[in-house]
Amino acid sequence: MKEATGELNMTVVTIIAIGAIIAFFWFMWPQIRGTITDQWNAIEKCSQKDQYGNCIER
Repeated sequence: MKEATGELNMTVVTIIAIGAIIAFFWFMWPQIRGTITDQWNAIEKCSQKDQYGNCIER
């Protein structure tokens, strides 16, 4: 009986952990996507780069 209770506790902990990860990405995804889009657009706008890959603005 103790083993079954231990397995149930571990299952509950796993479900809560998965739920926490899903909740984190549910709320943070718009900001993450916006940052990726902004960086991608900045790369596309850059016409000249230095030897390190940084944009040269002139």
